[in-house]
Amino acid sequence: MKVSEKIENLKEKRAEIKKMGGEARIAKQHEKNKLTARERINLLFDEATFQEIDMFVKHRSTNFNLPDLDIPADGVVTGHGLVHGRPVFAYAQDFTCRGGSLGEKHAEKIVKVMDLAMKAGVPIIGMNDSGGARVEEGIDSLKGYGDIFFRNSRASGVIPQISAIMGPTAGGAVYSPAMTDFVFMVKKSGYMFITGPSVIKAVTGEETTFEELGGAMTNNTKSGNAHFACESDEDAIDKIKILLSYLPNNNLEDPPYVPMGDDPHRLCPELDTIIPDNPKAGYDMKDVIHAVVDNGEFFEPHEFFAENAVIGFGRLNGKTVGFIANQPMVLAGCLDIDASDKIARFIRFCDAFNIPLVTFVDVPGYLPGTDQEWNGVIRHGAKILWSYSEATVPKLTVTTRKSYGGAYIAMSSQHLGADMLFAWPSAEIAVMGAQGAVNIVGSYRKEIKAAKDPELKRQEKIEEYEEAFSTPYIAAERGYIDAVIQPSETRKKLIDALEIMMTKKEALPLKKHGNIPV
Repeated sequence: MKVSEKIENLKEKRAEIKKMGGEARIAKQHEKNKLTARERINLLFDEATFQEIDMFVKHRSTNFNLPDLDIPADGVVTGHGLVHGRPVFAYAQDFTCRGGSLGEKHAEKIVKVMDLAMKAGVPIIGMNDSGGARVEEGIDSLKGYGDIFFRNSRASGVIPQISAIMGPTAGGAVYSPAMTDFVFMVKKSGYMFITGPSVIKAVTGEETTFEELGGAMTNNTKSGNAHFACESDEDAIDKIKILLSYLPNNNLEDPPYVPMGDDPHRLCPELDTIIPDNPKAGYDMKDVIHAVVDNGEFFEPHEFFAENAVIGFGRLNGKTVGFIANQPMVLAGCLDIDASDKIARFIRFCDAFNIPLVTFVDVPGYLPGTDQEWNGVIRHGAKILWSYSEATVPKLTVTTRKSYGGAYIAMSSQHLGADMLFAWPSAEIAVMGAQGAVNIVGSYRKEIKAAKDPELKRQEKIEEYEEAFSTPYIAAERGYIDAVIQPSETRKKLIDALEIMMTKKEALPLKKHGNIPV
C-alpha cells in the first residue's frame, strides 16, 4: 500500500469513528435534547484546540457477542485542549455507542487522561452519560471504576476536578462525580442514584420516578450531591467555563488575576441602610456580597442546598475570593447539619487551591431540635471549626449583625485563625441574644420576679443587656475584632486587607493527615 493510500485509510478510519453510534442513535440523542459526546467536547474547548487521545482504542472482551460488536472509541471521547486559552483535559461518554457503558478499555482511556492531567497540573472535566458498567465485561468493568476512584482521590486538592451529569449515572458510576470538586447536572436528562426506581420498588415496595429519585433538582436541593442545576448541555458547559475562570490550574499556582475595571476604593452606600432596625427582620446577605465584589459578579455553587448558608466565588480588585456567609432570609441564618457540610467542604476546596476566604457573619447559633441532635449536628458542626482552623489561606471576616455563642467561634473567628476581622456598628457579638440571657442571668431573673410588672421589667433588662453586651465594642476592646467599620467602607477595607495578606505564609504541623469528623 502506497503512503498516500495509507493516509487516505487513516482519514477513513477517523471519519468512521466520528460517526459514533450512527445517524439513528445520534438522532435519538438529539430527540432527548441531549448533545452527543463530540458536540459537547467541541462546545467546551476553544475552536480547533481539542486534541483527541486514544481514538482507535477497542475493547478486547470475548464474552457473549462482544467480539462481533464494534464500539467506536469504546464509547468515550478523551483528550485535551484550551478553554479560554487555558489547558484542560476532558472526557465525554458517548451514549450513542453501547449506551456509553464502561468497560475495561473505556475506563483505561479515562484513567490515562486523569494521569496526564495530574502530570501536566491542569484541570480534568468529565462529562457523564452512561448506562453504567458494561455487564458483558464483568469484573473488568468494576476494576475500571476502581481505577478511576483511586485517581479521583489522589488528584483531590492537586488539580480541579469537575463533573457534568448529562445523562444517566447510576450505581458505581455515581461515586466518581461524588469524589470530584463540583458537579453540574442537566435538568430532565441528568440522573444520579445508587439504585433505580425499579430496584427500589422490588426491594422496598416504594414507588418513585427517575426525576424524583435522582434528578437534577433532587440532587441540588435534597441530597446536596450536585452543586449546579443547568437548563441544558449548553448551559452546563457555559457554567463550567465560568467556574474555571475563577480557579488556578493546580494547587501550586494562584488563581488567575482578571482586571475587572472596578474601583478598589469604591464605597457601597447601600450597605449603610441594609440592616433592618427590627433585629428579627431578615435581609438578603447576597445583596451584601453583590455590593462588595467586582462589578457585582458572584458565582454561587449549591444555590438550592442548605440555603441558610451562602458560598461562592467573586473577585476583589481582580483577585479570586471564596465567599462564605450566613443567610438571614432562611432559618434566620442558623447553622445546621447541611449548612455545616456545605461550608466546610467549600473552605477546604478554597484552601487547597490558594483562594482567600471572606466570611460574612450574621448567625444566632446552631439550629436547635431533636432531629438535628440525633442526626449528628455536633459532628457535622465541628467540620466548620476544623476546616477554618486547618485553612492557611488569607481569612477575612465581617460581622454584620448577630454572632452568638458557639456559632460566633465557628464562623471564622480570630480564635480559629482568622487574619483580619471587621464588624459593622450593628454587630451583636455575645454569648447569646438578650432574650435568652435575661432568662439565665441570676440577678436579672430575681429583679424580674420581684417587679410589680414583670414583663415591663423583663423588657428593661433586655434593653440593658443589649446596650451592654450586644455590640461589637467589647469584642473590639479585647482585640477579637480589629476594627468597627462603616458598612459602606466594607469593599475598600476587604481589598486593603487582602492586598497586605496575599503574601501570608503559614504551615501546618508535620503529619500525614488529620482525622476530620466526617
